[in-house]
Amino acid sequence: MDDHARATIGLTDFFQEKLGEIYSLRLPEEGEEIIKDESFSVVEAKNGRRELTAPITGEVIEINYEAMEVPEIINEDPLSEGWLLKVEMSSATEFDDLLTEEEYAEHLSEEEELEED
Repeated sequence: MDDHARATIGLTDFFQEKLGEIYSLRLPEEGEEIIKDESFSVVEAKNGRRELTAPITGEVIEINYEAMEVPEIINEDPLSEGWLLKVEMSSATEFDDLLTEEEYAEHLSEEEELEED
């Protein structure tokens, strides 16, 4: 069985809303490797500049040139048209470390509660 899997990386709807209007972003080149928990991109947005951290390790096999040229599509449709990278994962077992949509929503609500305390 092939241990490699492909993943599409982008911003969550929550995160793009928090950033505000996105003005520009820098993405790695196709063929470059991104490393889990390390920065792979910088996003310039209304609410500041943010580094994006890789959720997985792998080789970039495709980048969304349209998102680089027209970054507003990330705000308009982050989960579909506004994807950033497609990656050939080094190990499919890293999927196990990612949050499901429900786990992410729970994580956000816990963080919100901490901010209110």
